[in-house]
Amino acid sequence: MKICLAQLNYHIGDFEGNRNKILNAIQEAKAASAQLVVFSELAVCGYPPEDLLDYPWFVEACMNSVLEIAAACQGISCVVGSVSLNEGKGRSLFNSAYLLEGGKIAAVQHKSLLPTYDVFHEARYFEPAPSVQPIQIAGLNAGVLICEDLWDHYNDFSYARVPMADLHARGAKLLINPSASPFQNGKEQKRKEVLQDNARRFQMPIVYVNQVGAHAELIFDGNSMVVDADGKVVLELPRFRETLAYFRLDEQGANITQEAPLEHEDELQILEEALVFGIREYCEKNGFSNIVLGSSGGIDSAVVQALACKALGPQKVQALLMPSAFSSEGSVHDAVSLAENLGNPYIVMPITGVYESFLTALKPSFGNLPFDLTEENLQARIRGQLLMSWSNKFGHLLLNTSNKSEMAVGYSTLYGDLCGGLSPLGDVFKTRVYALAHFLNRERVQIPEAILTKEPSAELRPGQKDSDSLPPYEVLDAILEQYIESRLGSVAIINSGFDAAIVNKVLRLVNRNEYKRFQAPPILRVSGKAFGGGRKMPLVARYV
Repeated sequence: MKICLAQLNYHIGDFEGNRNKILNAIQEAKAASAQLVVFSELAVCGYPPEDLLDYPWFVEACMNSVLEIAAACQGISCVVGSVSLNEGKGRSLFNSAYLLEGGKIAAVQHKSLLPTYDVFHEARYFEPAPSVQPIQIAGLNAGVLICEDLWDHYNDFSYARVPMADLHARGAKLLINPSASPFQNGKEQKRKEVLQDNARRFQMPIVYVNQVGAHAELIFDGNSMVVDADGKVVLELPRFRETLAYFRLDEQGANITQEAPLEHEDELQILEEALVFGIREYCEKNGFSNIVLGSSGGIDSAVVQALACKALGPQKVQALLMPSAFSSEGSVHDAVSLAENLGNPYIVMPITGVYESFLTALKPSFGNLPFDLTEENLQARIRGQLLMSWSNKFGHLLLNTSNKSEMAVGYSTLYGDLCGGLSPLGDVFKTRVYALAHFLNRERVQIPEAILTKEPSAELRPGQKDSDSLPPYEVLDAILEQYIESRLGSVAIINSGFDAAIVNKVLRLVNRNEYKRFQAPPILRVSGKAFGGGRKMPLVARYV
């Protein structure tokens, strides 16, 4: 049997666009003499549809699309993900995979294990499958399990059910796994291990088809693959790119025509690809053709600017340089050099006059009170207003330039440098930003050396340095990674070798700045625990 893996990029709620992609892939697979084409989880509506599933018209549109796709399945079978109605007790919907052939729905298999952790909320909408059964595809006894159904004991917990064991006991010879598995650092290797282990455990080849595309914070990398019964990866599709690929399987589901898997790439290369892809997807799917950002001459804005230029092209990235009386001449020069290296337009827009006018307006109220954080934040908010005005006037997407370290400890200003429609680096620690900057310079100098070597500073008061308020970033990031991503408490972090006073200070900063992150822009998720939808913390709480 010749099988086609259809790794496609869907747009949530765009039923016509998604349906046309699926129908075109079916015709192409049919022309290539494939007998089966496999699509990803909830391909018909896009994943994750979230509360759109609460609208009856949305569910009806899903059902109608499935019927239209089924009508095109003449002389070829297809497995495609969509929702289906639950006529019994429990949630009103199932997350389902449909087998379509002969112009109609031949079989439906529902998802058994519903992820409800981090960014996943499937138990909010779906009822788990009561059972799993093999289905006949081109004379082969095959099983269909959806995404999480293969992860029965590979998370921080184990599920009570093992759906693949049930299929194996019922004689399945091939496993098809339509998925919507988002990207994160290291996830590619983890997925591969899960697929290989399942294949070996149950001596069954696995066809894994993941979607590609980004939906705000979630980036889907594709990287679909086929694993034989011995756990060998025999076909691997590229990351971040729509692709149709084919392989052959014998009638017993035992032998697979060999293909070469992808070569391993550097982790920073994959991170760069993910961030560039996430920026491009967010712009395209939300109708933005241009980007604006504040360029300070610092490392974070420089990396965002370089990524944006790669995503949309330099001529579509507008940089605003907004020096104040506290900005060093070197920072302005570095920001200009960066724009010239990248080839994107820039404008120097000094804020000293605006800042002085604000101080004059506030003088009657402030009197002789000393300069403090208020005046520092005022500069950041003026810059935010100018950037938002440019965004409004010209329709550019404003990119936020904060990194994960700053967001964690609140080293940012609400309605100032936290402004933006998307945060590309909000899930990248400061030390990682530096590593990414050096990687971006691997072939030619994009980011000037001065930006890479200068001591970090917000330049909001004379002589200010980040180190005045924060521990060295190597120490800070290591503590933050243990607290946020590994979810260790203060005692465990201190016992791992960090100074108790520093740990307690950092954790207090993280906890008391939750309100800022609550109002931050969407963050491209590239780690196992990003700020945003995957980390829900109370705004009113007292904890250490």
